[in-house]
Amino acid sequence: MKKTTILLFLLFVSTASFSQGMLNLFGRANDFFDLMSQQKFAEADSLFDTNLRTKVPAAELQKLWTELNSRYGKFESAAAVQGKAQGEYFTVIVDAKFANDTQSFIMGFDKSEKVAGFFLRPRSTAAAYLNPAYADTTLYSSREIYVKTPGHNLVGLLTTPKNVANYPLVVLVHGSGPSDMDETVGPNKPFKDLAAGLAAKGIASIRYVKRTMIYSAEFGGAFTVKEETIDDALAAIALAGTLPGVDKKEIYLFGHSLGGMLAPKIATLAPSLKGLILAEAPARKFTDLLEEQNKYMYAMSKDTTQAGRKQLADVLKELDRTRITQAGTMKPDSSLLGLPVSYWVDLNNYNQVETARKINKRILIFQGENDFQVSQADFDSWNAALGKKSNVTMKSYPDLNHLLSSQLEKGSVAQYQQPASVSETLINDIVAWIKQK
Repeated sequence: MKKTTILLFLLFVSTASFSQGMLNLFGRANDFFDLMSQQKFAEADSLFDTNLRTKVPAAELQKLWTELNSRYGKFESAAAVQGKAQGEYFTVIVDAKFANDTQSFIMGFDKSEKVAGFFLRPRSTAAAYLNPAYADTTLYSSREIYVKTPGHNLVGLLTTPKNVANYPLVVLVHGSGPSDMDETVGPNKPFKDLAAGLAAKGIASIRYVKRTMIYSAEFGGAFTVKEETIDDALAAIALAGTLPGVDKKEIYLFGHSLGGMLAPKIATLAPSLKGLILAEAPARKFTDLLEEQNKYMYAMSKDTTQAGRKQLADVLKELDRTRITQAGTMKPDSSLLGLPVSYWVDLNNYNQVETARKINKRILIFQGENDFQVSQADFDSWNAALGKKSNVTMKSYPDLNHLLSSQLEKGSVAQYQQPASVSETLINDIVAWIKQK
């Protein structure tokens, strides 16, 4: 139950857990394939550790490469896409594109960044990403950009409409936990869908890899949402203001979940923003959400045993410890439910509803009624405080879940393993709101 609690809180925890230097390993993995494609097998072999070099000399690498090209067609490109720390070793997944097929490889690295293992990755039987019908690539294009802050360089994508001048732009800000630029959960990619849907209708976007995914080693001690989210969102907004083709007076922030909760604070630090979009944004304290989530999951389990009731009671008791507004005698980097005391204190002293109430920028707040992570209670709180303000638009969708897709019921986390696109109705509503004069 405690593990479930943290997974619900950190919705976008990826299977990829990055450590310091992972970017270097991505580079070395890509270098390996570059050398192989250039027939430089001895140089590629020099990237192996002593043990692997003995087992797989350069001549064997040449044979392997010949076989791969025979099986899949001529090699075209390769890209490291995922990394994971495993004890003293690190694994990197590389997707290689050949003329007739694609194949993923697993490369294991030791601490000295030498390749200690090299394997073909078994074909996955998991559901694949579903390309939405509204993602008409003839209407938009994407190019790589970088969101930079001191000591950090986050890769992202700028997606822009074709044959449109002076277009609005939306900066997409993630929910909790490590996340890639698409906000991938299982086969679902909400930010990729949003970028495509908006661009096809004349609105650009910036999305980028979240700092906690690439620089996870920095988050082992004391930190707050400033380091996790706010600094990079501000950098992305600043970057948007320098891009040709963007209407500098029409830059918006789209905050999903935690990103929506923090959007009002970000707006107070970014005067250039025209407006905010709060998507499935908590209006309550995170502890309240965690409590509600765990009670919901307990009810879904239909566990009526005394042991089950005790387990839930123990979790709720543990959750109460996170309601702190000052550290007191606790060290800022001491952990509560996997997050430092500094994080809880900072977040518990932040009132997102009151902050939003003081903002005069345009605000769109929407909620899916099939969302079991952020509920209608949050939407009602936003509505009670801001619903009558002339700069605020409120909308509730009966069918949407937390990933912004249409569903028949609230369900559970298992729902996130089924491919479903962000609702086109929602995208159309966002576009209409942005273009509204």
